Amino acid sequence: LRPEPWPAHRSAQWPRSCLDSPWRWQNQHGTASHDLGSLKALQRLPRFSSTPLMVLGTSSGAGKSLMTAALCRVLRRRGETPLPFKGQNMSNNAWVDQAGGEMAYSQALQAWAAGLEPNCTMNPVLLKPESESGAQVIVQGKRRGSLEAFGYRDAAPSLLPNVLESFHRLAAAHDLILVEGAGSPAETNLRRGDIANMGFARAAGVPVLLAGDIDRGGVIAQIVGTQTVLEPADAAMIRGFLINRFRGDVRLFDDGLRDIVTRTGWSALGVVPWFADAWRLPAEDSEGLASRPGGAVKIVVPRLGRIANFDDLDPLSAEPGVTVDIIEPGRALPGDAAAILLPGSKSTLADLAELRAHGWDIDILAHWRRGGQVIGLCGGYQMLGRALRDPSGVEGAPGGAMGLGLLDVVTVLGREKRLATVSGWENTSRAAVSGYEIHMGQTYGPACATPWFTIDDRPEGAISPDGRVMGAYIHGIFANDAFRRAFLARLGAESQTHYAATIEQTLDALAAHLRTHLDLDRIYALSADV
Repeated sequence: LRPEPWPAHRSAQWPRSCLDSPWRWQNQHGTASHDLGSLKALQRLPRFSSTPLMVLGTSSGAGKSLMTAALCRVLRRRGETPLPFKGQNMSNNAWVDQAGGEMAYSQALQAWAAGLEPNCTMNPVLLKPESESGAQVIVQGKRRGSLEAFGYRDAAPSLLPNVLESFHRLAAAHDLILVEGAGSPAETNLRRGDIANMGFARAAGVPVLLAGDIDRGGVIAQIVGTQTVLEPADAAMIRGFLINRFRGDVRLFDDGLRDIVTRTGWSALGVVPWFADAWRLPAEDSEGLASRPGGAVKIVVPRLGRIANFDDLDPLSAEPGVTVDIIEPGRALPGDAAAILLPGSKSTLADLAELRAHGWDIDILAHWRRGGQVIGLCGGYQMLGRALRDPSGVEGAPGGAMGLGLLDVVTVLGREKRLATVSGWENTSRAAVSGYEIHMGQTYGPACATPWFTIDDRPEGAISPDGRVMGAYIHGIFANDAFRRAFLARLGAESQTHYAATIEQTLDALAAHLRTHLDLDRIYALSADV
């Protein structure tokens, strides 16, 4: 994706990086503090010159991320300067901004929809799950440590000043800020210390639009039930609701809308029919990751439990001549694949153990012996080597594991995290590439003498002597049309897609979809009601 240049008249109002904030994390174990005085002092800062609006969902996956992106595009087309914001996100699909700050990919997509360069100030707190109960905590672009879920619940309130500081900073420079919530505000067990939903809305004084997902069923109960369980002061922040993902004739839900209005007193803002091309836009989390049938050339991807940066697959899925087959646990990797792609992982050692537990290591080696290609990106690259070592216990107890042995390299995990946007070319095709790096650890060995890429005038990645196994740390390489064309040609497929144009066209189509089915003037008026 190639976002439009950041407007010159706005650039001076941005921080030099996301790290210019005065807020600090004391240590790596969940204790936080700030040094600008109390939270009340922060809330006495001048109120925003822009008008804000918050989009909440009745559940995770209700469509609020794409709804926010589409509203950014609608407002941009109206000549406004909207800006997306999400105080706290939980996702292993991440992006790196130009200053080296880490943020959720969904906020980067929303920034592109608004015609802006992504900046991690748009997502000041990012949680990256590492296990069933723990996550890495990213604060204003940089890793601050890892916490178990229970520990984060206690630490979260201390991060509200970071969230509000970022919000106020952005609000000074834009006509309208569109804030996306996280999960559901009806999770009353999480209300204490909430910094992403009603806790933020109340602290910042932002009116709320609630989206219900009718495709899941029970949408009347979703919306009415949300009002029922909310504290009265929280419920008062909600100004209206909409119904998302309706299939069929929307007039069939007229009585449903009236019933919700009668029961809640909230304004009905529209019913949005199912948007069939939503899959073309990057998903926020791995629940949206699905196989995409296409042409005869099949690229197989095992679904690992801690898969990360799976947006790498989206440009391949968009190709009509390619089938991207996501293999669920319990299935063998198909023998008719042209290539097996091991994507990024948030916990490489744990995912490598899972891969072996499913027998996929045997399938990968059999595929390679049949003459197939094997590609590893970031964590997948680390798995392809002879060994992974974790002497510092970055991913748990100190230790390590044998790799798949398809590349003559060894990876040593370390606590320093590399975050960078990069550019260069593929050494085989000389096709230009740009992308980003997010990884902890260094990889070295004889195979690195045959690098896959030259990135910023340095060798990057490795290729096996037979040329059929390759790996690198660079995310986003398949979004480069020239490189993707050369890569697919080696598999026997022809690239037919201009990926950045596809994303732009899909955002425009989704924006037009919303303009048709939502009362946007009323929604805009709600944002001014602060």
